[in-house]
Amino acid sequence: MDQVTDTAQMDLACQTIRESCESGQTIAFVSGNFNVVHPGHLRLLKFAAEQADVLVVGVNPDSTPGVTLTQDMRLENVRSIAFVHHVVRLETSASDFIAHLKPTVVVKGKEFEDRANPEQEAVDAYGGRLIFSSGELRFASLALLERDANIDISTVRKPQEFPKRHGFEISNLKDLLRKLSGMRVAVIGDLIVDEYVTCDAVGMSQEDPTIVVTPLMTRTFVGGAGAVAAHAHGLGADVKFFTLVGDDEAARFARNTLEQHGVNFNAFTDQSRPTTRKQRFRALNKTLLRVNHLRQHASDADLQRQMLTSVERALKTCDLLLFSCFNYGCLPQDLVDAIADRARAQGVMMAADSQVSSQTGDVSRFKGMTLLTPTEREARVALNDFISGLAVISERLVERARTKNLVITLGAEGALINTMAEGVFTSDRLPAFNPSPKDVSGAGDSFFMACSMGLRAGADIWQASYLGSLAAALQVSRVGNLPLTTAELVREIDETGFSQE
Repeated sequence: MDQVTDTAQMDLACQTIRESCESGQTIAFVSGNFNVVHPGHLRLLKFAAEQADVLVVGVNPDSTPGVTLTQDMRLENVRSIAFVHHVVRLETSASDFIAHLKPTVVVKGKEFEDRANPEQEAVDAYGGRLIFSSGELRFASLALLERDANIDISTVRKPQEFPKRHGFEISNLKDLLRKLSGMRVAVIGDLIVDEYVTCDAVGMSQEDPTIVVTPLMTRTFVGGAGAVAAHAHGLGADVKFFTLVGDDEAARFARNTLEQHGVNFNAFTDQSRPTTRKQRFRALNKTLLRVNHLRQHASDADLQRQMLTSVERALKTCDLLLFSCFNYGCLPQDLVDAIADRARAQGVMMAADSQVSSQTGDVSRFKGMTLLTPTEREARVALNDFISGLAVISERLVERARTKNLVITLGAEGALINTMAEGVFTSDRLPAFNPSPKDVSGAGDSFFMACSMGLRAGADIWQASYLGSLAAALQVSRVGNLPLTTAELVREIDETGFSQE
């Protein structure tokens, strides 16, 4: 559609839209910057499309605060969305365009509901409606669902456009991987022993509505922060791991396994808890039930002092400190603050991941990190905000946690990458590299480890996130949290499987 620069052109644009509508069809209008179309935008636009028959999207001019890409590029981004009917190049205010088009409904993100909205006066003038919603949190596009149904699950697909936008070649990641060798990494957090019980599905009980299975095989892996440590060693790092365990067989299994993987295992025995153990009962490549054996209370003051002393010694020869928290008691706030203070004093880079899949936690309590990698739910739990759009969630969490880089992982929708550099907040989105995973339990651990190590090796957040996404894609292609290796990543980098974003 032609550029809207004056009243005559605006009238012509609006007339063109109205003439394309069938008799009686309603119109919804949304406007914004749309630097990179991410899942938060898709949810908002999908919601708007459901409010009327025709969806019109206005793209703000380059002079608008927060714009980082040219208007032509942003127009193309929005035009690629199937349920958007018309895309308008705005060179005037959205309110002026609304007054000329007179759409049935105007939609804005929920975060604007309590602010002054000039669009309200425009819609009131002709009897339209202004609606505030950020869309459904669980929205997945039709294209994503179709891709899930048809993809070859053995193949990782690497996006091509993202590296082009950020000025690097995928092959550059091999040079980055070489820099990880010999990096001195300290990992502190909750150890988990994962048991996978493979079952034969017998059927449904005739006495009650219960699925009946027969166990066939049990495989045991080290998970949680232990998996982060093992992954780091697999990529060539010299790793020291600090954690809490119980006095039990699971702790002995974890020690033996991690030491075989080359990890320096520093465990502090807490007689008041078992080593955290999770059992997953699986049939036909699906998890039917997970049983957790754990205690979630914080470690006592004496154990915290012992851990602090041990970690403090390690920091003297450390390049990177990773907090891998599952909120099972290994990292109470006083201990986190004390360790972080000592790491800053030593000039050690820090990153944190705080998981709250079936428990409570707050990733923003890890202040001043170079990187945080929460899921969307974890980010929203930290802010107690389940309404605002992803862009608002990202900016608020960066501000609260005072982090340099924030990657919100979105499962099958990929990841939203955010960075604050010299006072400028920038975001971009990476789609999922492997949308048909066999086991997602290790995805976050492998992304967190690889992205953090990439940053410490000198990569920017864009290259580091790409490396992290590739590591996660490889990890979820198999069952169990087995350590990744540099050779596996190099082999995948050399593969020719690419995807369009």
